[in-house]
Amino acid sequence: MIDGDSAPNADPTANPDLAPAYRGTPMPDYVNAWVSTQRWFGNKGQVPALRSIGHFSLDSFDPDVTIRIDLMLDTASLRLTLYQLPTTERVFELAGSPNALITVRRPGSDRARFIYDAAYDPIFAAAVLNFMELQSVTGSTHPPATDRTGVSAHGEDLRPDIASPRGTTVVSSRVLSGEQSNTSIIVQRTDATGAPTIPIICKVFRIIHAGENPDVVVQAALSNAGSVRIPLPFGDVLGQWDDPAEPDGRAVGHLVFAQEFLPDAPDAWRTALVAAASGSDFTGPAFRLGQATADVHADLARTLPTLDVTPAVIAGEMATMRQRCHQALHEIPMLTKHGDAIEAVFARAEAATWPRLQRIHGDFHLGQVLDVRDRGWVLLDFEGEPLRTLRERTRPDIALRDVAGMLRSFSYVAGAMTAAMPDSTGMEAPGEPVADETTNAGPTIFEWALACRNAFLNGYAERSGIKLADQKALLDAFELDKALYEAVYEIRNRPTWLPIPLAAIERLVGVSHKSPL
Repeated sequence: MIDGDSAPNADPTANPDLAPAYRGTPMPDYVNAWVSTQRWFGNKGQVPALRSIGHFSLDSFDPDVTIRIDLMLDTASLRLTLYQLPTTERVFELAGSPNALITVRRPGSDRARFIYDAAYDPIFAAAVLNFMELQSVTGSTHPPATDRTGVSAHGEDLRPDIASPRGTTVVSSRVLSGEQSNTSIIVQRTDATGAPTIPIICKVFRIIHAGENPDVVVQAALSNAGSVRIPLPFGDVLGQWDDPAEPDGRAVGHLVFAQEFLPDAPDAWRTALVAAASGSDFTGPAFRLGQATADVHADLARTLPTLDVTPAVIAGEMATMRQRCHQALHEIPMLTKHGDAIEAVFARAEAATWPRLQRIHGDFHLGQVLDVRDRGWVLLDFEGEPLRTLRERTRPDIALRDVAGMLRSFSYVAGAMTAAMPDSTGMEAPGEPVADETTNAGPTIFEWALACRNAFLNGYAERSGIKLADQKALLDAFELDKALYEAVYEIRNRPTWLPIPLAAIERLVGVSHKSPL
């Protein structure tokens, strides 16, 4: 809750099972109304009933600005979603940020205070980076001994190079548009001499989960391993709060993650689309992408725990695949005729020899890779598949899942090029499905995509030493699983694109040879 405000219509006894009185303080109505309009708010079309379960402050570089971070439960949501709301309270208005204004307290008086979404305030950007750099620790304004809503946080400096510039000055910040569950701030800084330093992208997680965020943990591990295949991490903020669902009553989770920003590097999705549109050979970049993927997998297997595959693990994974298949057949009845053939693909995978489990990317496609000058391919966003739970996304997995995802993505370029779009090269990479094919294209684009797929596999095999031919049964099953996932996404969101994953499914179950992909 914003200091000095109250929620006059909030009933502390309402809904006692979901939000007992000790679980926080009701937020003012204007906060509920403002949050309901934000892209990162999960319960679209509804107005939340937010309760702050605790807050903490960051040191401000401006005496006229105070910074506060609230963790808020939405008690109107069946899942009791936990949100993070950082705010700045200013004596003077923040120029150029009218959309970030949450409310004005005591408007029209000489004691007026302007409350902003802190992500849009450069003072917040400077404070949170400084919090990481100093590895500071802060706590709730109420001691946990007397208040069961205590929240604390500490900053971590993740930079591997001790020569990285310290004592920098933030000169500007801006928020990236279009994100759903996070808010990313691009921060420009200068060093002590006034020279620009490497820009930072600071990701504020809006929906908070108990447990370590894989994007932070995986990239920190890769950085410690000396990998050049990721943006260099800067730091993170780790929060702790009361949660009766946790064994010891306290939850720990990441609140913010900052890393190197690579502003002039195009992503592989757009690079591939441009190459496909012009008929340019892309097998060289695809081969090097296979090598880069193998490099990352090797570093992850070397620095993070791996596990042997047990019959229980295989049974669990196959049960998940079959469940997704059941969902796809339910939503897309035309697939039911392929039910037996799909099961045959799964049965072959179930009987195959599985490699050790390790940490992987988890949501790998061309939109997650940047082409960085003098550095090559750089992988982004290791948070994993959005629809998986945090527990699923943080446990070891099969590296072939990433390989299958990228195969689907190269096929998807062919599908995108044949879709009825006025400018396919300017099209945004889809947020969920990342690879498809179609039956309506001529041979040229399919030959282009098939050559890219093969080049990627060759690069991966060359660098990893894995004989992918021996893994065909597994790779086919993971690609089929991904295609079924895509089909459900398309029928729900873009029905005109449904033929793309359908053609992939038919090819993978062996009933169609119209498409070489």
